[in-house]
Amino acid sequence: MIRAIAAGSAVALVLGYLGTFIVTRRLSFIGDGLAHASLLGVALAILLGFAPLPTAMLTAVVLAILIYYLERRTNLSGDMAIAIIFTSGMALGLILLHFYSGYQPELMSYLFGNILAISRWDLISIISASVIIITFLTIFFRRFLFATFDPVGAYLAGKKPWLYDLLLYIMTAVAIIAGIKLVGIILVSALLVIPSAISRLYTKSFVNFILLTILLSFLIINSGLILSYYLDLPSGATIVLTGSILFMFLSITKKLIK
Repeated sequence: MIRAIAAGSAVALVLGYLGTFIVTRRLSFIGDGLAHASLLGVALAILLGFAPLPTAMLTAVVLAILIYYLERRTNLSGDMAIAIIFTSGMALGLILLHFYSGYQPELMSYLFGNILAISRWDLISIISASVIIITFLTIFFRRFLFATFDPVGAYLAGKKPWLYDLLLYIMTAVAIIAGIKLVGIILVSALLVIPSAISRLYTKSFVNFILLTILLSFLIINSGLILSYYLDLPSGATIVLTGSILFMFLSITKKLIK
């Protein structure tokens, strides 16, 4: 449980921070697509005997780069590129798992999340990935902000917005995989969207948007973990439902205040 809370706090910080950029760019679907496509990485790790989390992260990074390439170098729209990679990655993962004989409990923890399945190695991987992503976002914050709100202006200023777009895709892929052990492949994209959706109701400046999103993400994940522990419920589903209930409550409260 201690490892789960530590991992959840790290995931809350990085997904909350990244979620503000993803929601602002209207790329919410990319989280869902990369999460489902990452089944390919989990399947590869199980078949080859590798560590699932790092293998899934590496696979998700490759898929994120492929999505970016399809989106920018072909006539496909962003959602079409994500849908193609999402379905292809998941289908290939299912085919690879067909060749594995016997029950694999590790797979179930990646599909649906399991707080008891977070090992010390998983915790180190999650915290390391979170620290790297947060460092990148903090150092290049102004450039990410420029590329998000005024990509044409960023290009004319020589800031290479395409590079920051690609980095954002890659970091999102890694962050999504970091949260898989908590809530599972099926539900992890909700952590990227729900805290940001709530925060947008109550903030006007982008800095306040980021800070409130991180705070809400931290609150939702840890509250959901604690509730799942005491109520003996699945951790992933409890975390997401906690966020959904909070979103509905605060949305109604916002309307009543108006």
